[in-house]
Amino acid sequence: MSTFDAHPSDNGRGSDAWSWSFTDFRLDRPSASCCRVTFNHPPTISVTATTVAELVELVGLIEQDADLNVVVFDSANRDYYLAHYDTEHDPRRTAALPQGPTGLHAWSDVLVRLARAPVVSIAAIRGRVCGAGSEFVLACDLRFASRENTRLGHGEIQAGAGPDGDGTFRLPRLIGRGRALEVLLVADHLDGPRAERYGYVNRLIADAQLDDEVDRIAARLARFDHAVIARTKAYVDRVTIPAGSEPPAAHALPDV
Repeated sequence: MSTFDAHPSDNGRGSDAWSWSFTDFRLDRPSASCCRVTFNHPPTISVTATTVAELVELVGLIEQDADLNVVVFDSANRDYYLAHYDTEHDPRRTAALPQGPTGLHAWSDVLVRLARAPVVSIAAIRGRVCGAGSEFVLACDLRFASRENTRLGHGEIQAGAGPDGDGTFRLPRLIGRGRALEVLLVADHLDGPRAERYGYVNRLIADAQLDDEVDRIAARLARFDHAVIARTKAYVDRVTIPAGSEPPAAHALPDV
């Protein structure tokens, strides 16, 4: 389990709200400035309507917590970090969720708000990431992945569906047009080395060292000033994601 350093102003702020129990992930909040969110929805850690609804609540907590500097997202399953939508069991429940504060569908709303939140979000990737899971890690600020155990990509085209505007629009900005088309059209999931070479992830880390290295990075970020982190993210966003450039979201699920 994570052992982040405590923030100097650790005063338990928001402790009551953060004591909620979630179904599809668990929280570890060892200090006011750090939080670890572990996806734990077997067997494949897919994105369900419950996952989306709970992430809506979580992002609301993240946005409102002035002591929180960094949130790490990892998975309890070594084979799956976060898979695609659970189209077999609830193909319409996610699409039926209401719009969020941004005016977008709940899933798109979660991704936009997480990317804009005044904290650093880190995806600590181990296992397979596909479809909606890829959209989620693209919305995170930093992506660190297991060198030996990472597969990332999109396979929607194999089901006769393409990107629907939810979170995939970040991919070409991150890795470029040609490589984005390769990921989306060839649908051959990238292993760790190719994902790092394409810029899909920030850095590969040996699997045995991934948790410790992410903890070290998170602990460093936890000691910084919250307002400075927020201003730095806002500055970078003005350059990379200008206001109004996020496309309107389609339905969160492809037609099935």
